[in-house]
Amino acid sequence: MTTPYSLTSALSARIAQAIAADQGWIGFDAFMALALYTPGLGYYANDSAKFGTMPARLQAGVPVGGSDFVTAPEMTPLFGQTLAAQVAQALQVTQTAEVWEFGAGSGALALQLLETLEAMGLPLARYSIVDLSGSLRARQQETLARFAGTVRWVGELPDTLQGVVLGNEVLDAMPVKLLARVNGVWYERGVALDAAMDGQQGGDAPRFVWHDRPTELRPPLDIERVHDYLTEIHPQAESFVRTLADRLTVGAAFLIDYGFPEHEYYHPQRHMGTVMCHRSHRSDPDPLSDVGLKDITAHVNFTGIALAAQEAGLNVLGYCTQARFLINCGLVARMETAPLAVRVQAQKLIMEHEMGELFKVIGLYKGDPWEAIGFSQGDRTHTL
Repeated sequence: MTTPYSLTSALSARIAQAIAADQGWIGFDAFMALALYTPGLGYYANDSAKFGTMPARLQAGVPVGGSDFVTAPEMTPLFGQTLAAQVAQALQVTQTAEVWEFGAGSGALALQLLETLEAMGLPLARYSIVDLSGSLRARQQETLARFAGTVRWVGELPDTLQGVVLGNEVLDAMPVKLLARVNGVWYERGVALDAAMDGQQGGDAPRFVWHDRPTELRPPLDIERVHDYLTEIHPQAESFVRTLADRLTVGAAFLIDYGFPEHEYYHPQRHMGTVMCHRSHRSDPDPLSDVGLKDITAHVNFTGIALAAQEAGLNVLGYCTQARFLINCGLVARMETAPLAVRVQAQKLIMEHEMGELFKVIGLYKGDPWEAIGFSQGDRTHTL
């Protein structure tokens, strides 16, 4: 049986080999990719529980096993049921009949969408899930058994696709590069092996340390003031959007995640960066420890996403907070007829101090322009 210690030890050894093969240093984006996606060992590729409901005893400060974090579809079925209104409109406007979901997690969002679209009289021709995690795929197949004839799993995008693309908390898990300004000089912050471990024998897992190297890379904006500053750039997320633009011949994409427009992302006061780890419904800022046992994320620069999309041939449908998007799509009406417990959970989707303000939705499309209901009020595209 694989124990947490043996898993992190094996993954640490694999990462140490990569560091040694690259002259003793790898960029943080390479480290993050290995920590999350190494087959069989990385966080999203091993069998540990990841998605679930909030532990009942968490408020008392007692961590409870079972999952590491809860996403909106696990929080309440009203999330997917409400999103279905926007998906239905997009399918009808673009005259397509397929949904593509990236990073489908437990399969909860897919189930909510499939059931709601079926009830609306809009059954899909196909629901395609793009997910790199074999362990999550097994869970998704169990969750979506009733729709086995509609759902398929693919490991990569085809050369062309049509339909509606969805990504809920996908961009934040894409590896980022770390840039650090120290005493006025910019460095790329990467990962090396702890020199204190040299020569040690036995079963001790390798330990990792930060190591900076001078770089020509820069944030997209000049950071005001001269204090030390740590931040991220997002080449992989932007590359993902460019690939999507290249493959999507007609349709729309809705990407939901936490983040900011560029001028907020690179604000002088946000000098510690946004990289964060999640385990057992707790957060910590140290991605170099317990590798493989916790999620590693970074906030999204939505301006960078929008620019990458436009440069590659997609247009922006809109950009707004999750709260405004869900309200535009009819969440309040659904809450009015839902049981009290469901309403309480759904409120977290739109409350400013919960998910309502920090989470944003960006809509992209290819084809003729149209007005998406999710951005009918409160569109913030002008802030990107």
